[in-house]
Amino acid sequence: MQAAQLKYTDEIAKETAQIYERLDRFYKRDHWETLAPYIHEINRLKAEKNAVILAHNYMTPDIFYGVGDIVGDSLKLARVAAETDANIIIQCGVHFMAETSKILCPDKKVLIPDMRAGCSLSESITGADVRALKEKHPGIPVVTYVNTSADVKAESDVCCTSSNALKIVNALGAEGHDTVIMTPDKFLAQNIAAQTDVNIIFWEGTCMVHERFTPQDIRDIRAANDDGVVVLAHPECPPEVMAEADYAGSTAQMDEYIKQRQPKKAVLMTECSMSDNIAAANPNVEMIGTCQMCPHMKRISLPKILKALQTEEPEIIIDPEIAARAKLPIERMLELS
Repeated sequence: MQAAQLKYTDEIAKETAQIYERLDRFYKRDHWETLAPYIHEINRLKAEKNAVILAHNYMTPDIFYGVGDIVGDSLKLARVAAETDANIIIQCGVHFMAETSKILCPDKKVLIPDMRAGCSLSESITGADVRALKEKHPGIPVVTYVNTSADVKAESDVCCTSSNALKIVNALGAEGHDTVIMTPDKFLAQNIAAQTDVNIIFWEGTCMVHERFTPQDIRDIRAANDDGVVVLAHPECPPEVMAEADYAGSTAQMDEYIKQRQPKKAVLMTECSMSDNIAAANPNVEMIGTCQMCPHMKRISLPKILKALQTEEPEIIIDPEIAARAKLPIERMLELS
């Protein structure tokens, strides 16, 4: 079925009613009626093709709740996908996430709806850059954020996520390394450095979403909400932003914080759509405040997901030798954490 043929019908209305009940605050009825046929057809086709859709926390609610089978942060998506019996993985996120899924699922067909869905952080460093760092600092282990390409991972000693970076660095310290190299996010490295005795050499990469947040953003939000608001910040934010926040954590940790604490009001110093997704799951929490959008994440849409399922393209292909080497630092991370 081609996208141009998709129509909103009574059957589709009935089958997507429960989804819309959760999302009606985000989509007016006439807009929803343009989205629901895609949701219905994507869910039908993925069942037919034994495909699974991985939806990152930064996906829009129509994707996150409408077609996502596995939702969460990038590493969770890849790890859970590796345990599925699906033949096809559709990565609704950005390119490095799809590569990580392929590294951990080499025998599965991994698709990304838009090959242009990149990442400023991942693109700030190359494998050649890591080799140059190792030549400049011989014998010092390289800790690489999972938000990097397969080529960069292949040159690294161990990967980390924003949730386990401190644990990884301290584990290396316990092994006798008084210094480590952290790539590519300088703010994550600086925020970790403030919490450990291990010396950290960092790369000058940043996330185009999180680098935009400022302490003044938080002060303005607090001033506008004098009855109280909980501010949660992602560790890719600058240290001065983290100092103003009430809580710092990965996307998964922020999600868990809201679920467990149920604050009256909360604001996330991270990508826009995650706030919407949390709001949909926590109706008693008022999600407010500033918003920074990732243009790469927003390249992923329902029509593109459907086209990827129909054509089974674009497919993620990684050189087997690079993939094998890139898997080692991921396995090392799992061992240390």
